[in-house]
Amino acid sequence: MTELVYQSDSYLREIEARVVSLAGNKVYLDKTIFHPKSGGVDNDKGFIVKDNLSFRVESVYYDRETGDVAHEIAGEPQLKPGDVVKLVLDWDRRYRLMRLHTAAHIIAAIMYNDFHALITGGNVSPDYAYDDYSLEVMDKTVFQRAIEKANEVVKKALEVKVYWLPYDEAMKIPGIVKLASRAPPRVEKLRIVEIPGVDIQADGGPHVKNTAEIGEIELIKVENKGKGKKRLYFTVKP
Repeated sequence: MTELVYQSDSYLREIEARVVSLAGNKVYLDKTIFHPKSGGVDNDKGFIVKDNLSFRVESVYYDRETGDVAHEIAGEPQLKPGDVVKLVLDWDRRYRLMRLHTAAHIIAAIMYNDFHALITGGNVSPDYAYDDYSLEVMDKTVFQRAIEKANEVVKKALEVKVYWLPYDEAMKIPGIVKLASRAPPRVEKLRIVEIPGVDIQADGGPHVKNTAEIGEIELIKVENKGKGKKRLYFTVKP
């Protein structure tokens, strides 16, 4: 299985990796800094470089057949198993995803603690993010207050910690999962993202190291998507 290097260091912009196999325009590697679309966060983009050839990575995802990470490129890859290649991230895209993803954690913690709301769906893209919350009553002021409190957290410049815990130990932590419909897959250890005094969640995606990096969070709009599903759209200033 592909080693997910970004889970240990989300700030790596380039690394060398080895081609394990190919299938059409899909490239499978021994390790990657590209985050596959998962956990409600869009995939990274960038390039796979071999000598003077550069292949644009358009989509990254978990292959349903193998469960491994597929790097789908534009065109036919002129590569072969065993090739050593350089992976180069579209850093501007990644950093936006990191900032918005960390902002989403803070907002989710506030919604959970203050309004007992769980996440029922959502997605983080480079331009904006949205989350659906298990609220029965549509009240825009709830989300306005949550965004205001989230910005207060951002300004405190708190460290964002990433570490691993045994599955059973992690699942005993109150609020470790803020999704209404599912628990993390049963694995030996869970990756934990913690903002001390604010939030702690099991999460596999990239994050910033300090809340100050998020910048100002802006509410875009809210929508009533039905019973127990109130949607918040938000972004962060450039």
